[in-house]
Amino acid sequence: MTHRLTREQARRVAVRAQLLSADRPAGIVETIDALTVVNIEPTAAIAPSADLILWSRLGWPYQPADLVRLVEEDRAVFEWGGFYRTMADLPLLRPEMAKRPQSREAREWLAANDVFRREVMAKLRAEGPLRPAEIADTAQVSWRSSGWTNNRNTLQLLEMLVLRGDVAVSSRDSGGRLFDLAERVYPADLPVLSPEDAARERAERRLASYGVARAKSLSQPIEPIDVGGVGEEAVIDDTAGTWRLAPDALGALEDFAPRTALLSPFDRLVFDRKRLEEIFGYEYLLEMYKPAAKRRWGYFALPILHGDRFVGKLDAKADRKAGVLRIFAVHEDTPFDAATTDAVHREIHDLAQWLGLEVQGLREA
Repeated sequence: MTHRLTREQARRVAVRAQLLSADRPAGIVETIDALTVVNIEPTAAIAPSADLILWSRLGWPYQPADLVRLVEEDRAVFEWGGFYRTMADLPLLRPEMAKRPQSREAREWLAANDVFRREVMAKLRAEGPLRPAEIADTAQVSWRSSGWTNNRNTLQLLEMLVLRGDVAVSSRDSGGRLFDLAERVYPADLPVLSPEDAARERAERRLASYGVARAKSLSQPIEPIDVGGVGEEAVIDDTAGTWRLAPDALGALEDFAPRTALLSPFDRLVFDRKRLEEIFGYEYLLEMYKPAAKRRWGYFALPILHGDRFVGKLDAKADRKAGVLRIFAVHEDTPFDAATTDAVHREIHDLAQWLGLEVQGLREA
């Protein structure tokens, strides 16, 4: 059977799957579990991405210190591949870890530096958790790249060992990440899954977090955004080709309750720009990497979700020294009516209150 969805239905399926309807989740672990991943991008023009993603779901009860506790003390959440994940998902990643590193260049470099690897592991065992700067670079062969990792052998090795599951990120502080042996961070009594079972369950969980997605999409190096053949086939009005629909996703639409939300540019609802345009008709681009003169919406503009539609972008910056959330512009994709303006302004004030800042520069209606 092929389901036929209107674009409104598809939007509501996607919004609800991402926990952005009025029915808010109960806590941090439940939120990350439903989303499957939360981006760790640390750029904090307003707040670090993980904090903004969780606040947009949980609202005022969310505090960054609670996430830190879950990662560093309770070990209910861990980071891998640039995302926070629930520890319950670790078995799903073990087969993926076993394939790392994937490139021939990285495998050859790791093999050439086997002595270096054993020295780093011994150092962590004796003294960990440690920062990369606290571990001597004794690499036999230096890492070569055209980017920021060139000659940064200790960090490059630690990154590879994290992806392999030999080392884990133990904690973070103002100086960055601290690394330790994975056996001191990850629990030892988790189930073992075959690569096929793990891949299928990851895809099923990913689809559940999207609601509706393409079987094939742009390739991503760590965390895919497509779902393969899981779920049920669907077509969406005014879009080409077929989609995959999460089982029972349509059953929850009758009581869809809308709300307004300000999203991180790294939010999974907006991460797949093609899907965003196809389902929501919304154009968005993160412009922090563009020269200021070429930006349309701002350095770190937040997508504005209102109900089941994206209606604009918020160009703002948290100035913590001055104690204000500076509003440079509220870009309206189409002119807001009074109700939309009120809802967006309330959300901006809620964001400022959560940040402990005063709103400055917002033109009140």
